[in-house]
Amino acid sequence: MNSYTVGDYLLERLNETGIDHLFGVPGDYNLQFLDSVIAHPRLAWVGCANELNAAYAADGYARCRGAAALLTTFGVGELSAINGVAGSYAEYLPVVHIVGAPSQTSQHNAELLHHTLGDGDFRHFLRMHQEISVASSVLTADNAAAEIDRLLRCALTEHRPVYLLLATNVAASPISPPSSPLDLRISRHERQLAAFANAAEQLLAEARSVAMLVDFLADRTGQQERLASWLREVPMPFATLLMGKSVVPESLYGFAGTYAGASSAQSTREVIEQSEVIITIGVKFTDTVTAGFTQQIDSGKTIDVGLNECRVREHCFHDIPMAAALEVLHRLARRHGSGWRQHIVAPPVMEEDRSVSLTQGSFWQAMQAFLRPGDIVLADQGTAAFGIAALRLPENTRLMVQTLWGSIGYTLPAAFGAGTAEPGRRVILIIGDGSAQLTVQELGTMLRDGQHPIIFLLNNDGYTVERAIHGAEQRYNDIARWNWTHLTEALSLDNPAESWRVTQTVQLEDVMQLAADSSRLSLVEVVLPRADIPPLLAAVTRSLHERNSR
Repeated sequence: MNSYTVGDYLLERLNETGIDHLFGVPGDYNLQFLDSVIAHPRLAWVGCANELNAAYAADGYARCRGAAALLTTFGVGELSAINGVAGSYAEYLPVVHIVGAPSQTSQHNAELLHHTLGDGDFRHFLRMHQEISVASSVLTADNAAAEIDRLLRCALTEHRPVYLLLATNVAASPISPPSSPLDLRISRHERQLAAFANAAEQLLAEARSVAMLVDFLADRTGQQERLASWLREVPMPFATLLMGKSVVPESLYGFAGTYAGASSAQSTREVIEQSEVIITIGVKFTDTVTAGFTQQIDSGKTIDVGLNECRVREHCFHDIPMAAALEVLHRLARRHGSGWRQHIVAPPVMEEDRSVSLTQGSFWQAMQAFLRPGDIVLADQGTAAFGIAALRLPENTRLMVQTLWGSIGYTLPAAFGAGTAEPGRRVILIIGDGSAQLTVQELGTMLRDGQHPIIFLLNNDGYTVERAIHGAEQRYNDIARWNWTHLTEALSLDNPAESWRVTQTVQLEDVMQLAADSSRLSLVEVVLPRADIPPLLAAVTRSLHERNSR
């Protein structure tokens, strides 16, 4: 009798792609499949406090590992996760969402089961997820091998979530193991590539000044080392947008700062916008990272490299993977880039803040000194994400922000996912009090699994970003006041944590020394003025207020 099942096949393929953990929440429609997960020798189950947090954790894991997997139960579980999966879709993360479903017999008989809408239609939630998935499938015993392979290829080549509906009986159905490795080759159009190279050379050969602007899609395709090698060999001015900050080492000669349209430092803005040619790599000009679309990037002098499409001025070239395009441009930079370095400018320097009481300025100044090479840093949407834009990150730092989807509270469970993916690196989470109240349950999961991130909880008494946009004194921007330093005691009986509350800069600096190498989870409540926000966030909130008032 063949004991190898569809569930085993799915787990084998997931593990083959580099996924060693499956995040989720158990439910009666996925419990039997979970037995296969527990029995798997190389893929571990990671239970989370709720499905939304599990989706966020999977997203954080995917940012570190390149892909992730999420397991929920039918209906109530998958809908609780849908916000997190939508964020992965918006920001190009391949998360494989597996939904444990009622048996095929129950579905065929249109039984009025729990976790359904009571109408016998078992495809409602599949249709909902199709809007935020690059591919989806209802697995059967007959199609499972082909469909699992197809969906994983879609996820990994298009860098977006996929959805697998796995009925209880299908998961247990016999199947043959994979006979060959998963084919993840990406086709490229050689004539288009040659035409792109020719057009790019025509623009670069005559250019006296060239600058590079990098964003988050270069991270999604794993181009960090390729870009770093290029810039070490051919120095030139370069900047990143906030979502792509840390994709290229900011310690390299040529780093000009974080570009944010009109809210950039003057030197950063000028070197990017006034260069004769701008090479944009993996760039998405979204509202919050451009201070309301204030970028001045002339498409007539731009070479733009996307995931699988390039543009030189107004001419588009299709079916060119980013890696192939960067190889061409690196070669052209060697040939024509000897003079590009003369236009390099020094990155902006953070203004010194000597305040005794903590302010946004003094906090970020202390954070600049606290960060180390190799850190994973997560900054939640709000004052944290926009404050960190002014920092110069050390070598091999990974910054995780979610400024396009912008779901507050995302970073706390994402930090758990990142710590699961890369347990050997120091994880630093910077999150506001309002954001933390949405997802704080995952602190307990961190403690359960022995993780010890350093968490800086910015307590500015409510939804400060919303106050800056509209309703500064309205009670809808207030939140319940919590005793944050006692929270970790309530969330774990097994692994102790360390907590501090600081109101002065010197206290923060002292606590940073204590927490820097702690083997325990460290939570630092940083008390900040209610209306104090970083300069970049002030520009963004003005823009948002104006656009919302039209």
